[in-house]
Amino acid sequence: MINFITMSCLLVALAWVAILNIFAYPVSKKLCIRISNYIVKVCAHRVFAILNLYKNFRFDDDAASKKLLPEQFLVISNHQSLMDIPLYMVFLPEKDLRFVAKDSLGRHVPLVSEMLRAHEHCIIPRKGNPSVAMRELDKFALRVKERDQIPVLFPEGTRSKDGSLGQFYAAGFRRLTDAVHLPVAVCALEGGWKINNLKNIFTNLKDGSYRVKVLKVFPPPNGKEEQNAVLNEAKALIGAQLDKWRTEEKA
Repeated sequence: MINFITMSCLLVALAWVAILNIFAYPVSKKLCIRISNYIVKVCAHRVFAILNLYKNFRFDDDAASKKLLPEQFLVISNHQSLMDIPLYMVFLPEKDLRFVAKDSLGRHVPLVSEMLRAHEHCIIPRKGNPSVAMRELDKFALRVKERDQIPVLFPEGTRSKDGSLGQFYAAGFRRLTDAVHLPVAVCALEGGWKINNLKNIFTNLKDGSYRVKVLKVFPPPNGKEEQNAVLNEAKALIGAQLDKWRTEEKA
């Protein structure tokens, strides 16, 4: 019964705005942006509030760790679920976040696709000529620098199905850091992989949690050697934090 109530509340909170944005996007970009702003500022918070109310699903953000953050920075993080996007919107509500996402998310994903396109997030083609992806990153970097936005990159490139930490790919990270030349904030998140499909939502929501923490902020890396060093240390830091959280959960 609680599962039914939870899903019903989520549908009421999200379905109407998702449908409205689908119809708004081809008609008026300004209207679509307004709706997308509502999704970011209101709906993202509402999702976690509903999950907490009906399933005691907690959003545990390490607020103290945010004191490490400068005014503008690049976020790199592990990736576990589509819910990672609203997670960071709730974690950093005062910042104007822009995500690097694969092109499949820019099409036919309710609530997500129109928002990504209207807000000019970076949509990267997964197949074809790699130079096309690099050009998209260059254009994205120019936009976020000019608009004082916060770019968010998931170096794994895809969501982890079981929470394990995958390979961190360097090409996109190096291209983006070359272009934006911003401090790099390394963040870890945990919990999304447990609710990354409908079956897991019904079985793992109750008394679950979604955690996020800023682990370290690096100065802007200069050149390939520094960039690779930052990426390697970032993966080690995230892996250690995931191990710590999971050990605490078992205790």
